[in-house]
Amino acid sequence: MPREEDTHSMVNFLMQGFDSPLTFDLENADFILSFGCGLLDGWGSSGRMLNVWRRWATNDRQHKTHIVQVDPRASNTASKADLWLAPSPGTEAALALGMAHVIIKEKLYSKEFIDNHSFGFSDWFDEKGLEHKGFSGIVLGKYSPENVENITGIKSRVIIEVARKFASANAPIALAGRGKGTFPGSLYEFMSVHALNALKGRVNNKGGTLITDDVPLAPWADVVYDSVANNGLTKERIDRAGTLRYPFTRTLIHKFAEVINGSHSSPVDTLLLCSANPAYTMPDNQSFIKALKKIPFIVSFSPFMDESSMMADLILPDHSHLEKMVDIVRPTGIQYPLYALSRPVVKPLYRTRHTGDVIISLAKRIGGSIASSFQWANFEEAIKERVSGLYDAGENKVSWEDVKKNGYWYTPRHFFGKRSDIFKTASKKFEFFSTKIELAIKTYSKGLRPGKPSGLEGKSFDDALLNLGISAKGDEVYMPHYEEIKSGGDKNEYPLLLLPIEFINLATGWIGNPPFLNKTLFDYQLTKDDLFVEVNPKTASRYGLTEGAKAILKSPKGELSVRIHHFDGAMPDVIFIPFGLGHTAYDRYLKGKGVNPNEIIDPIEDPLSGQPVWWNTRVKLIKI
Repeated sequence: MPREEDTHSMVNFLMQGFDSPLTFDLENADFILSFGCGLLDGWGSSGRMLNVWRRWATNDRQHKTHIVQVDPRASNTASKADLWLAPSPGTEAALALGMAHVIIKEKLYSKEFIDNHSFGFSDWFDEKGLEHKGFSGIVLGKYSPENVENITGIKSRVIIEVARKFASANAPIALAGRGKGTFPGSLYEFMSVHALNALKGRVNNKGGTLITDDVPLAPWADVVYDSVANNGLTKERIDRAGTLRYPFTRTLIHKFAEVINGSHSSPVDTLLLCSANPAYTMPDNQSFIKALKKIPFIVSFSPFMDESSMMADLILPDHSHLEKMVDIVRPTGIQYPLYALSRPVVKPLYRTRHTGDVIISLAKRIGGSIASSFQWANFEEAIKERVSGLYDAGENKVSWEDVKKNGYWYTPRHFFGKRSDIFKTASKKFEFFSTKIELAIKTYSKGLRPGKPSGLEGKSFDDALLNLGISAKGDEVYMPHYEEIKSGGDKNEYPLLLLPIEFINLATGWIGNPPFLNKTLFDYQLTKDDLFVEVNPKTASRYGLTEGAKAILKSPKGELSVRIHHFDGAMPDVIFIPFGLGHTAYDRYLKGKGVNPNEIIDPIEDPLSGQPVWWNTRVKLIKI
């Protein structure tokens, strides 16, 4: 399922040339500029984040880490930060570029990094002699603090003040995200935030974003394709990820449902679901449920009777997390190569089986090239073969038995400040002007893909931008910039904005919340089966909604029954609704507790990336 990591991977690829998520040396940073990351609300590795926050908080005055949280709601992170900025939702890119304007105008950027290790900062000429606008010129021309104030609602003097503090810090870092990072973000927004790191030369520097080596796992042998596989590989993916229209995106699960729903009969005849519950977790989950109903045969490997399993034709239950072996390759945001192995601590209680073992056994039963491609006796052997690469890599040699005993392998050493030969872009530098975006959009506009269908054959460049959802023009298209995310609903009919939120003690993924964690929710979040939404008191008073009042929350996609909680930390005219409740499956401890925001989210596509925008649904409140 797509996550925030996928957006970070695209940013890393487009601006630095690496096809992996960004990593952050938070432990050594002295100024944290967080654009929505719930650092105390479950973002990244929670144990790491709680530990590093304690470190920030206990530093003496001379080594204090200053924390600025950008968030339209007073979350736990915002409440404990040194400064809280609450811009209008979806305008974070403009805010980041407003700060970039100050840094560039006042020449507070790292001249050494900009002059020697970046491309596209200043105006330049290409090999044909054509002049191109630089990032600095566009930012100075469009994103003055006064203009950004009109977009975001943040006072220009505050923008200037924060930009200067960020620029004057010894080890500042800017982070892009939303909540726990469960869902993908906006590509141009994340690029805009990362541009702040580049301006200060915080790429591969202590306390900044790091370029690290991959975990040196041994590759498995190449798969031997049979005729069925070869035939399938000639076709475009059903979700359109990696096509001309979505060149940088690994997965577009919402497009998968869209294509199936738009077909007379399902192009998929068999669907395997592993560690996924899309019937619950997907924005506009009703569309995915509709698609699931059209697929002839569905197999679920879930150990839980979740929403997707209830629609399956066959359930082959996996072990629970305490009963199985799982490997973890570099948890989110970790700044060094790390490999962890979670081992079973109890024997399986029921007649379950590890999904990896099931897949290997099925492959052997099919026979032929498929069986020969799965050469292991079981899943543990497959992992063991991968782990052999940790020993063969040379440094920090460990054996399979060492990893099983210790549970992890990592290499914390890093060459801070190394700049030569680290970028894998076409320019061999950090790219404010992304040559990969330029090539992809120009290729898309010309329909250049021999032997493949193109949706824009013969169309103009402007038509291509329109189809990609990009409103910018000229060279700005290839650089970090602010794209206003349009919502599907009529603002007059749906005057409020719905913004889902995540809590550290409320599971929002494919596994439901443990019953005992439900006990940690306050009675103004969940009372019996009623879910509360957070509403600014001024907004609630306009609708005559008192504390605890019942209301209908309606969007163009549907409606939910909720109760009202007055919260001064909620932005006016924005409704904040928790993710993680509203299950229609599981047991009596979860089923029917609260409502699921995904039922009424009306997602539109993020420009260029195509990922669903889940924070921009227009809604209205109806008093009951």
